[in-house]
Amino acid sequence: MDDSARQVPPSDDARPGPRPEAVEAGRPDAAEPAVGLRLEARRVTSPLAHHGEGPVWDERAGALRWVDMLRGDLLSWRLPQGWDGEPADDAAVERDHLGDVLACVRPRAGGGHVLALERCFALLDDGDLGRVPPRLLPEVWADDSVRFNEGACDPSGRFYVGSMAYDQREGAATLYRLDPDLSVHPVLTGVTVSNGLAWTPDGSAAYYQDTATAGLDRLVLDDAGEVVERSRVREVPEDLGHPDGLAVDEEGCVWSALFGGSAVHRTSPDGELLAVVDVGARQVTACAFGGPDLADLFITTSAEGYDPDGDDDDPLAGALFSVRPGVRGLPVLPFAG
Repeated sequence: MDDSARQVPPSDDARPGPRPEAVEAGRPDAAEPAVGLRLEARRVTSPLAHHGEGPVWDERAGALRWVDMLRGDLLSWRLPQGWDGEPADDAAVERDHLGDVLACVRPRAGGGHVLALERCFALLDDGDLGRVPPRLLPEVWADDSVRFNEGACDPSGRFYVGSMAYDQREGAATLYRLDPDLSVHPVLTGVTVSNGLAWTPDGSAAYYQDTATAGLDRLVLDDAGEVVERSRVREVPEDLGHPDGLAVDEEGCVWSALFGGSAVHRTSPDGELLAVVDVGARQVTACAFGGPDLADLFITTSAEGYDPDGDDDDPLAGALFSVRPGVRGLPVLPFAG
């Protein structure tokens, strides 16, 4: 179903709170939101990624995985026993090249992984990673000016991944669904930069961010995986950054990465800003809960668009960060195919 799904106006609560004048060194020149809880993320790795994205906890492997998207690489780091937030040994981060673009990865219920590459889905069986190339499924579209971006699986084991045009032109993207039988279906059309997606704890709805719309949306889907209702939860003022990837915690609150905003925001289901995590890099791309107890929030960042030979003032762009926010995340939903 496309954007003709019923649009519900935002509630009175789905609005940003007052923003006092407060600017931190190294952050964009923007007013900061008033918030009760403020946390600071710690650096985990050096800037290993050019465009770090899509973190996901792999419970079987005891590893955090994330993508260096435009290099087509999967980064994997197995947490040392007793890890307590200290910086990782960069040499312990494994890198596997899986395609020209690697947009998103999720575990499969039977072992292995499902991937979204530039314009197609792909599968790795259990034990294949690092040994054999992924098995490519048919291209979803032919236009090489559009690529896959972020995604996630629903409680029924379907894999949803959105796209975006390289030039980010308006309306050129689509949110797609890969079913366990490997059939592909468009879910939302007319999207611009399809980004964060994650389900509520009870699986009754999903949270979604199309970056160009500058807000957090709630999607209600039917049993067939079609969107039947879409409503705005919170508007994000442009001077705070652009909504990118997201995660949902066990209390049903949403953690949204703000690209260009050096932060992750925690938002309640009714749109109230509850917490801000300050991140030591501007281009914050995504976040995910991980670790054996799902108590750590891992945060990816990007150096995309920076001059590699220039004197940029964002030296940790591309590093992985983490914070222990005092609330746990939800188990990762796997692909059933």
